[in-house]
Amino acid sequence: MDNWDRFPPYVPVAERRARADKAVAKMAKQGKKITPVRIEGRAIAKTFWGKAWCDHLESFSDYENRLPRGRTYVRNGSVVHLEIDKGSIEALVQGSSLYKVKIRVDCVDARKWRKITESCSGEIDSVIELLQGKLSSAVMKSITDRQDGLFPLPHEISLDCSCPDWAEMCKHVAAVLYGVGAKLDEQPDLLFKLRHVDHLDLITKASLKRPSQRSDDAKVIKDQDLSGLFGIEIEAGKSVAPKRSKQKQKQQKQQKKTAKTRKEKLL
Repeated sequence: MDNWDRFPPYVPVAERRARADKAVAKMAKQGKKITPVRIEGRAIAKTFWGKAWCDHLESFSDYENRLPRGRTYVRNGSVVHLEIDKGSIEALVQGSSLYKVKIRVDCVDARKWRKITESCSGEIDSVIELLQGKLSSAVMKSITDRQDGLFPLPHEISLDCSCPDWAEMCKHVAAVLYGVGAKLDEQPDLLFKLRHVDHLDLITKASLKRPSQRSDDAKVIKDQDLSGLFGIEIEAGKSVAPKRSKQKQKQQKQQKKTAKTRKEKLL
């Protein structure tokens, strides 16, 4: 029998998407929390963390010829579920059938993590700054270093898919790997969870240097960033105290008047 006979027939994108929507609806009814990957536009990842993940994967010759097959799949919504946990990525990808993808990722080597935290010492002001990717070039270079950074190397990743493709990295696995980049756009802290390290370790190290010792090109959070994050208005260079309501002012005025009257009666 020809080897190609074991592969199911090609399914058009529209039909595949319809099957994916149906599968998601069915799982949702069964009470399963579904976290699909939704890509808007051509760019799979748009933020520092998402782009850094995709760029890292594409930098290895082991993957460069296999990853492109997954880009189309993740863009057309075939990754109907993707969940990231400590050391693992589990996903469902709709192809000719609904395939299960499991990816295991080694935790960061203790020596490597210590080197990363030491190199970032005093260079990160806050969790917000870290997760928004507003970092100095020194920190970005350390975290994204191809060999000694936070992202996993090929030998630290094991891949598995339930599809009949014999290749270690089929298009379904490739789609999931790109899907991780899209997820990091939304929740960059998932990278630290995946590598089984605490991102707060990087913040703790900040106390080891004075702010003046930070790299000159460090990017700090601006007032407008805080405004967008927390839905508050901040005047540049000022700390704005909340205004008291008219009702509150009236009550306080009445309380002062009552206290004065009582004092006069006692006298």
